[in-house]
Amino acid sequence: MLDYAALSAVAFVVREGSFERAAERLGITPSAVSQRVRTIEERLGSILIVRGQPCVATDLGRRLCAHVDQVQLLEADLALATSLSTGVDDVPTTLKVAVNSDSIATWFPQAAANFAKASGYLLEFIIEDEALTADRLRSGEVMGAVSADPGTVQGCKTIELGSLEYLACCSPDFAARYFSDGVTEEALRRAPCLRFERRDNLQARWAREAHGIELDAPTHWVPSTSGFLNFALQGMAWAMHPTILARPRIANEELVELTPGMPTSVKLFWTVTRLHATALKTLTDAVLDVGRSRLQKDG
Repeated sequence: MLDYAALSAVAFVVREGSFERAAERLGITPSAVSQRVRTIEERLGSILIVRGQPCVATDLGRRLCAHVDQVQLLEADLALATSLSTGVDDVPTTLKVAVNSDSIATWFPQAAANFAKASGYLLEFIIEDEALTADRLRSGEVMGAVSADPGTVQGCKTIELGSLEYLACCSPDFAARYFSDGVTEEALRRAPCLRFERRDNLQARWAREAHGIELDAPTHWVPSTSGFLNFALQGMAWAMHPTILARPRIANEELVELTPGMPTSVKLFWTVTRLHATALKTLTDAVLDVGRSRLQKDG
């Protein structure tokens, strides 16, 4: 049988990044944490943590950390039903979820707040491109993910939420400088645009779908939703912004649409492990309730 006190120590070292911070969270000494980790590594005959700044889990370590997270959720339900201690170090339970940056900046905080108020659980967010968040679930890093991937994830269920709509926008000054004659292939070739990171193809997708143009533009790399908005407001470049954020700025004449009435949408899904834990059901209910009220309904 697995030593769950030792596994919990492994999980906290990985989560906190060091033996010292894990010891503070667990209320024991760093030497006690080290002993627990060493004992289970020797028993399994495998390294679970790569020591460093920060400490990181090996592949086996990540799988065991995911197992500990699931055990904590199930034992939390048992504790509520029986008034017993969980038996896995009585510290607040943290749920890890993967969410794209634009959802974090728009609709997801309300869902997270509703869940936290209803459950008393803590949340840890992994920020990832919506095309890749499901991979975090497949690796066992998280228990739920907002994703653009409708594909099947083993041991999980996927539920459609709706679509996050985007508008191609820039400042009025930027539009006057680069798009005085409208959105043309030449204008899009000269006008700098913003991209979140290398896998972000939303700007290119809009240019192709709205104008039949293959985008080849000077690019600023800004891995921040708020950065996108702030840099666009300063007249630095054009970009795709969530409609939820862009509309008030357009109404205040701080931003203009490059081509009015030509939005692009990204369909989002909630994928969650099928573990029968009350916290996961509560989180799923919160995500579905807010997502379906705030996101665009297809059809």
